[in-house]
Amino acid sequence: MTLRVLIVDDEALARARLRTLLGDCKAPAAQVVAEAANAQQACAVLAGQTVDLLLLDIHMPGMDGLQLAQQLQAQPRPPAVVFVTAHAGHALQAFDLAAADYLTKPVRLDRLQQALQKVERLLQVKPAPEPDLMQDVLVIHDRGRTERVPLASVLYLKAELKYITVRTAGRSYVLDGSLSELEARHANVFIRVHRNALVARRALRSLEKHFDPEEGEGWAVRLQGLDEALMVSRRQLAAVREAMAG
Repeated sequence: MTLRVLIVDDEALARARLRTLLGDCKAPAAQVVAEAANAQQACAVLAGQTVDLLLLDIHMPGMDGLQLAQQLQAQPRPPAVVFVTAHAGHALQAFDLAAADYLTKPVRLDRLQQALQKVERLLQVKPAPEPDLMQDVLVIHDRGRTERVPLASVLYLKAELKYITVRTAGRSYVLDGSLSELEARHANVFIRVHRNALVARRALRSLEKHFDPEEGEGWAVRLQGLDEALMVSRRQLAAVREAMAG
């Protein structure tokens, strides 16, 4: 068995050392499919390919490794996580998050090989998940009524005050939830275009120059089935262009 591994660490030297050590692991072997310097990059990798294992640093700028691991648990089939950190004080939290192992830096080859063996055993005994009918819908509670809105019909999710507007071609709903949680759980369905908005990847129609009274001149996306334009932040512009090209 060869484990598909994603290395997540904000230090390039730490990533390089892990890559070298993984090259010396044999039973099981490991293939580094990607590296990420932060949680956001890791989520982008996971949205595009299947990974068996995350070798995950804890202390990183922005979202730390513990927070990322917690978000991944909400996915139907999360990858295994082995924390790799210079600090031993987070071990209890790590195992509360069902981590397969916890390695302290500098990592020794024998300990890394043991961690890979644990992950291999977990993957061999892990039962195939039962179909989760809820993962393909958003459950909306509104004025005493509960409605299941298929994800396939959602064009965008927009955070407004304490709620999220869920927009389909036919109507809008109000959802009580977290935009970041929805982004992590459905990264393969939605792409962030702004700090307050996710749009359906399949619905991207065009990217164009746009003037917004509040944000000034910039870029916006238009979606299939909607006339309104949604502003794209400068930070997300490259990712949106890449999604449009794909």
